[in-house]
Amino acid sequence: MPPTTQVSAAARWHRLAVALVAALGLLEALWEIALAPLRPGGSWLALKTVPLALMWLPMVRGSRRARQAASLLLPFFAAEGMVRALTETGRHALVASTAAALAVGALAAVLMSFRAEKRN
Repeated sequence: MPPTTQVSAAARWHRLAVALVAALGLLEALWEIALAPLRPGGSWLALKTVPLALMWLPMVRGSRRARQAASLLLPFFAAEGMVRALTETGRHALVASTAAALAVGALAAVLMSFRAEKRN
């Protein structure tokens, strides 16, 4: 593969990772505030989106360290989504499985961006 193709592949994976982290952050906030909160009216669990929000802007700017932090943080979001998808029912399980899928997709995109950069 020519180097220009590899650079564009790394950029594509990076953009996908940024978009998936943003979608995950929005879904996690909506999950605990409106879609399927633990308590009616929302819960303090919505604060779990703060690390995603703090990590997102450096990721947009292309920070490698932010992607490294994401690769360590996203498995926890995936695990929470999987556990809650299996233990809850109805709308709660649907939102949880969607969050788990977004977290796994974001983690895969982050890891693939590292792999594409390494090939460069």
